[in-house]
Amino acid sequence: MNIAENISLKSYNTFGIDVAARSFVEINGLAQLQRVLELKAYPNKFILSGGSNVLLTADIEALVMHINLKGISVVEETDEEVQIKVMAGENWHELVLWTLEQGYGGLENLSLIPGNVGTAPIQNIGAYGVELKDVFVSCAAMEIDTMELVAFDQEACNFGYRDSFFKNEGKGKYIITSVTLKLTKKNHQLNTGYGAIEEELKKNGVIYPTIQDISNAVIAIRQSKLPDPEDIGNSGSFFKNPVISKKTFEKFKKKNPDAPSYEVDNGQFKIPAGWLIEQCGFKGKRFGDAGVHQKQALVLVNHGNASGKEILDLAEKIQEEVEKKFKIKITPEVNIIK
Repeated sequence: MNIAENISLKSYNTFGIDVAARSFVEINGLAQLQRVLELKAYPNKFILSGGSNVLLTADIEALVMHINLKGISVVEETDEEVQIKVMAGENWHELVLWTLEQGYGGLENLSLIPGNVGTAPIQNIGAYGVELKDVFVSCAAMEIDTMELVAFDQEACNFGYRDSFFKNEGKGKYIITSVTLKLTKKNHQLNTGYGAIEEELKKNGVIYPTIQDISNAVIAIRQSKLPDPEDIGNSGSFFKNPVISKKTFEKFKKKNPDAPSYEVDNGQFKIPAGWLIEQCGFKGKRFGDAGVHQKQALVLVNHGNASGKEILDLAEKIQEEVEKKFKIKITPEVNIIK
């Protein structure tokens, strides 16, 4: 077991924030994970996966455990469906590409989402009308205190909009080690309900789309709107789209008749946070090296040498202005580590 000291985490988070880990270890197996959790010499431990949904605002005065568990296997299969077990350290988009190569349907709308598989249930990741819970069977997670592997089915995960048990009651108590998904082998249920997908397919002359066509459309849309972390530091969508009551929505719509909105469950309405931020004048603005992306106001970016604190200050300023102008609170989707 190789534990390194004073390691820069710049290459381990997609914002490219240059903070240091006092101690650092890469976890490549379950037995190793248990051994590291048992280390009494390092009482404070910090779990880091793909680093795509985290804002680091200070050095980590703990043992940073980088989860690098690898492997994809078929655990159950019929003529119609297949269940696959995917280890937590697998890259999400590479998993999507692998499923498409096998002809498995279900993940195509979730193409090009950054990060690793282990963090997908925490966020209940979603895009273009599909969420992880739509294909989720279960996940395995190691309880940090007991070092026992625990299975969580969909009900136990208590999925919500970009939310789950692991962001609430289970926060800081478990390390997800693998995820099991149920995918289709034929008669795929294609989800083209989002207008942008239909437009992209039409542009490409696709009349009868395949799962690969849907994936290609989603990738093209995301690449046209969202910056590549390899080119400029970012964590994708920084804020959740706020969901408001019908009463609040009616007041909001009366003052903002042109605002886009989507009705969701229980008579509530979702307002695009990017639209709210753009109306407050932040789109494309730069504050030192911290800024708001020029094509998508929902994305905060690091133009080079921004600190996590500078990104956080900008996020809080945006929240204040949105609430002041619209009386609507927006909350970060990104996990902020202070």
